[in-house]
Amino acid sequence: MAQNSTRHIEHLISLMAKLPGLGPRSARRVVLHLIRKRAVLLAPLAEALTKVSETARECLNCGNVGTGDICDICEDERRQNGELCVVEDVSDLWAMERAGVFKGRYHVLGGTLSALDAVGPDELRIPRLVDRIATENVREVILALNATIDGQTTAHYIADQLGDRVQLTSLAQGVPIGGELDYLDDGTITAAMNARKTF
Repeated sequence: MAQNSTRHIEHLISLMAKLPGLGPRSARRVVLHLIRKRAVLLAPLAEALTKVSETARECLNCGNVGTGDICDICEDERRQNGELCVVEDVSDLWAMERAGVFKGRYHVLGGTLSALDAVGPDELRIPRLVDRIATENVREVILALNATIDGQTTAHYIADQLGDRVQLTSLAQGVPIGGELDYLDDGTITAAMNARKTF
């Protein structure tokens, strides 16, 4: 088969291989499966990717991903209960929502402080977090950051920035050292949220 005839397929495989958890061999298997199931998988997937590409955006308030300038969580008045849960990434927010134990609002930092990677407070949404504390009726900030060195460094920095303006708590038991929220089961997240402690 001529190389030109598989050029688009090879390009799709190379793009899929860039996704987390997929290498070149896994990407090749996925693409071949999609081609075999073209009508029920490939066409709807292509349509969904196009829609998401055109409509997805970050919430201007918290950093969550949705289709509007303000996400559904921020617009939900029932979630204005004075609790703000700070997470590193959108995947962590979604993990917390899956567990269903938190009914307040979120703030997505977009990563953690890292001197090695030249990520400082201004590269994250820390200044926006400080602004939200000043302008919203926030009584408690829950630092739900991953139990890694960078996560804990970021938590301490945020605690220094917020001082005693709000009650600061962090997730407790259930989150192992070095663990990441996105990989924890709902029960572990529930236990950690219910046993949170003053930071």
